[in-house]
Amino acid sequence: MEGGGERAEPLDEPWRKFPEGESKWLRPHVPLLVERMSEAVRRHVPEYGRPDDKIYGKVVEEASARAVQHFLDLIEDPSASWREVHQTYFDIGYGEALEGRGLEHLQNALRVSSRAAWRFLAGEAERIGKSLSLIALLAEANFAYLDALASAAAHGYAKATEKTAGERERRRARLLGLLLADPPAPAEVVEEQAALTGWPLPRLLTVVLLVPRGIEGPSGLPPQLLSGHDQGRPLLVVPDPDGPGRAADLAATLAGWTGAMGPSVPVTEAATSLLWARRTLDLVLSGTVSGRVTRRAGFVARAEDHLPRLLLREGGSLASLVAARRLAPLLRAGPRQAPVLAETLLECMKNGFNATGAAATLRVHPQTVRYRLARLDELFGCDLEDPEIRLEMMLLLRAWIDEFPGESS
Repeated sequence: MEGGGERAEPLDEPWRKFPEGESKWLRPHVPLLVERMSEAVRRHVPEYGRPDDKIYGKVVEEASARAVQHFLDLIEDPSASWREVHQTYFDIGYGEALEGRGLEHLQNALRVSSRAAWRFLAGEAERIGKSLSLIALLAEANFAYLDALASAAAHGYAKATEKTAGERERRRARLLGLLLADPPAPAEVVEEQAALTGWPLPRLLTVVLLVPRGIEGPSGLPPQLLSGHDQGRPLLVVPDPDGPGRAADLAATLAGWTGAMGPSVPVTEAATSLLWARRTLDLVLSGTVSGRVTRRAGFVARAEDHLPRLLLREGGSLASLVAARRLAPLLRAGPRQAPVLAETLLECMKNGFNATGAAATLRVHPQTVRYRLARLDELFGCDLEDPEIRLEMMLLLRAWIDEFPGESS
């Protein structure tokens, strides 16, 4: 257990005001006082009332006894060391955190035991004829001492919480590394680490990469999301991304961020989702893929929505060379009309050469689309509706439009 160290004495030290020798009449009452304090805690704090756990009851009594003895030591000698009692209550707070209980239960137990101590001591002081000023001083010292014990326990609780949080983050980071390993880590290793982390392995997951914004990443992440970095970019692993309500939840989490989302994949293929998230983010950063991006509302591109562009990007120079050759007839229309005709042809192919549907996307009149189709037939001199060439032409048109130096309209 980590040491609490020597604590500073409280700023308010009423025990320094006691007349010499006042601890002597108090010491014979220690056993009964400890019994009263322990009984009050067991009766009024259910979390500490463990009749079947004798060891725990013994710990409560020993802690109470140590506190009472130290309290009397301070009355007798205000310079008495705090080390032992501070360590005791530091350890109690530390243990409460490790057992997953809230600090409020311990604080309640301290208050209850302090009240029990005060009632007993005040009664004894009155019985033997002590002055009201001394009884008032006894009350002041009792509650100041309670504050000191509560502070030591809170310090231990905070230290354990910090350590537990650090260990949890290390486990989550290790799990993230195993999930994204390429080649994949052994399934049993991933399962064991997921169990240690308390992260249920999903059927499917997806990887999200974000454009850095000068801060670590999205704040207030729900615990089911694993977070980390990839090449300096914030990264999230999202379990069951296609589950009910998940899309809306993720959109709220990523509000204001710009990035890319890989495809949904089995756990063993998380590295594949990361790969396509990276390549989709490259499209976003190059301006090839864009959305309505503002400072308050970002844009997260889904790899599955940009499959043609991603496939063409994999083809690289080959796709560009083939597109330049197959679509060379467009250049005869001139630098202003060529991209206009290319966009029209692409939308017509998407809409099964329905002029009305293409016109709606292009925001022009259907008759304008029909005129452009006639011009395209003239330029290419072939049946553009032939199913044999449609798929290839759709892919090549996208590559050609993305690389065309002019501006489309």
